[in-house]
Amino acid sequence: MPAALNFVNVGKRYGTAQVLRGITFEVGSGVFFGLAGVNGAGKTTLIKCMLDLSSADSGHIEIFGQPGNLPGSRAALTFLPERFTPPYYLSGRDFLRMMAGLRGDDYREDVALAMLGRLDLAASALDRPVRTYSKGMTQKLGLASCFLADRDLVILDEPMSGLDPKARALVKAILKDLRSRGRTVFITSHALADVEELCETVAVLHEGALRFLGTPDQMRTDTDTDTLENAFMRLIEPGAAAVA
Repeated sequence: MPAALNFVNVGKRYGTAQVLRGITFEVGSGVFFGLAGVNGAGKTTLIKCMLDLSSADSGHIEIFGQPGNLPGSRAALTFLPERFTPPYYLSGRDFLRMMAGLRGDDYREDVALAMLGRLDLAASALDRPVRTYSKGMTQKLGLASCFLADRDLVILDEPMSGLDPKARALVKAILKDLRSRGRTVFITSHALADVEELCETVAVLHEGALRFLGTPDQMRTDTDTDTLENAFMRLIEPGAAAVA
């Protein structure tokens, strides 16, 4: 079976700024993969290139063995952006129904309500316009849409943004269920504890280049540190002292 994602020498420049520098790695099918990096490291740009929302200047990307610039390659994935903003004039139900229609799926109210329950989002949210939602409610709606899509590849850019501790635990439970069903999940996160808990493979992107690719245990071992946070600091600032 082909890798879920394959990046080969991907480069991207904005003006004089080189944002991605020869990025090469693959994400195997059924793997939970975490991409870590500081703000501006190039994580979102890499995702935009993956989804053909922005064209890479060099290299190529494959999704389940198909060129990523072919629309059909993206039929197997679902995506939640970091700054998720649904149309303000829609109700929660309207949004979920619209997204199901765009996917070519039937909207089922019972299935939608079950997913909202798993995310601790009240059923009454379906009747409310999304402009009345809090940040956490909006994030749950976006996650609900992604999980309802039930695709083989789930791409989540900072999925825990705006969520309280209970909601974070519920999202992790759903992600672990996806793992048990053989789905591939690609997440970016500033919370390295979440990456360590959820991901088998982690990559560190810094100044547009890969600084590390491997397991969380390898990341600590290679940097001779005891936590992923300290390992991360050593990778992006090799002379940095361990954080107490």
